[in-house]
Amino acid sequence: MPARRRGSPERCRNLLILTEGFPTYGGLAGRDLEAIAQGLTEVVDEHYLRYRIRSTEYLAEALDRGGVPIVLPAGGHAVYIDARALLPHVPPLQYPGQSLAVALYEAGGIRSVEIGTVMFGRHPDGRETPAGMDLVRMAIPRRTYTQSHVDYVIEVVLAVASHAAELRGYRITSEPPQLRHFTARFEPVEVPAAVR
Repeated sequence: MPARRRGSPERCRNLLILTEGFPTYGGLAGRDLEAIAQGLTEVVDEHYLRYRIRSTEYLAEALDRGGVPIVLPAGGHAVYIDARALLPHVPPLQYPGQSLAVALYEAGGIRSVEIGTVMFGRHPDGRETPAGMDLVRMAIPRRTYTQSHVDYVIEVVLAVASHAAELRGYRITSEPPQLRHFTARFEPVEVPAAVR
């Protein structure tokens, strides 16, 4: 039998198994498959579920007490801020949800996502209309945040909300034909001097 050459298919397949997992894994490494299996085990554990849901409720209750308009009752995975209610001075086509998401990130590194006119406002024919709501979703990743992290999020959101009247809208400077909420680029809308 001839010696195997360096780049032979068998050698490549073995290297793939060592570094990425079996081809039948669909591109997922064994470590990733193990993490998925562990997640599926944990997600049905009543103690874990109680802790996760209570953490989300804790965040929602604190924001509600602080006067931040949120969707109630909170779910077990995220808290949704009503950006249109918090920023009534920002017209829907100036993306109040995007404005709030940017402010949260700038103020404290809080990653959130706009669920509203940026995501759902553009029609296939190119028209743009306001979505029914402009929300900002703050999802809580599994087994990531401690109590002090959630307290920090509360502190940042309340600080941003206390200056909500100062937030400006945004306009889109470039966007892809589909899924613009992932990669669109924005710039702040200039406020007329008379309004300042």
